[in-house]
Amino acid sequence: MVDAARPAVAFRTPRFGEGAAAWLLSLPAVAAYLLLLLIPTLAVAALSFTDFELGLPGARFVGFENYAELLRDRGFAKSVGNTLVFVGLVAPASIAAGLGLALLIEAGARGRTFFRAIFFLPVVSMIVAMATAWQYLLHPTIGPVNAALRALGLGTPNWFGSSDWVLTSLGFISIWENAGFNMVLIMAGLTAIPRELYAAAEIDGAKSAWARFRLVTWPLLGPTMVFVTIITTIRSIRTFDTVATLTQGGPNKASELIVYTIYQEGFTFLRMGYAAAMTVVFLAAVLALMLIQTRLVERRVHYG
Repeated sequence: MVDAARPAVAFRTPRFGEGAAAWLLSLPAVAAYLLLLLIPTLAVAALSFTDFELGLPGARFVGFENYAELLRDRGFAKSVGNTLVFVGLVAPASIAAGLGLALLIEAGARGRTFFRAIFFLPVVSMIVAMATAWQYLLHPTIGPVNAALRALGLGTPNWFGSSDWVLTSLGFISIWENAGFNMVLIMAGLTAIPRELYAAAEIDGAKSAWARFRLVTWPLLGPTMVFVTIITTIRSIRTFDTVATLTQGGPNKASELIVYTIYQEGFTFLRMGYAAAMTVVFLAAVLALMLIQTRLVERRVHYG
């Protein structure tokens, strides 16, 4: 007979605490961050203080000599200037094009899926293949673009062979490539805006489409536009494929962007230490630019 006065024994299943479970679940992401981002970045920073050359044994610590050489390197200064011009051309134009396409498709009653797929096609296509297609389209003698210009009695530029036109030509291709990507991001932001706000704005006197865009769409689209601006700027700065495929930085370094310069120093001239110093400066500049851009843009953003 069981004694009723005897206290019951509680059996508990051992289990992890919430903190341990959280660390266990985040372990794959932490490991990926360490192995794919943090450790390689630290390795590049350490390599930038050496004279390591690919294929030669050993490396000698040289301190800040690589960084001092960067200040005297006219080729590096030229690529930085080209990159600033390129980003200043591509980022605003591709953001404006993506916004315009998103608004047009969102306002249309039919064919949204079709047009969304058409304009997003450059994003999912191989950049090298698309660059080759543009090389034919903009060919100075047999290209359809110059053929149309000749038929109209206009001038026919050497799009990729002229120092005056090559950066503009590459910029146009990047705008074409980035517009569809921005369009999809902005359309996601547009679908998150409640439709009732447009009806309320119209009742309050916002009769025109421009008034509703200015009073409703643009303020509530602010967080999306901050993200699109940052992503587009980063994508423009790291442009490499089209330069490597179409111009190889020419003519006369007129289209040499900073990522292509880093590639040349590291894998053509095999100066990995010097290329690492370029990479560190490049990463620091991008980080500073993103912080400044985020602070300036977020001041004008409404988070609903």
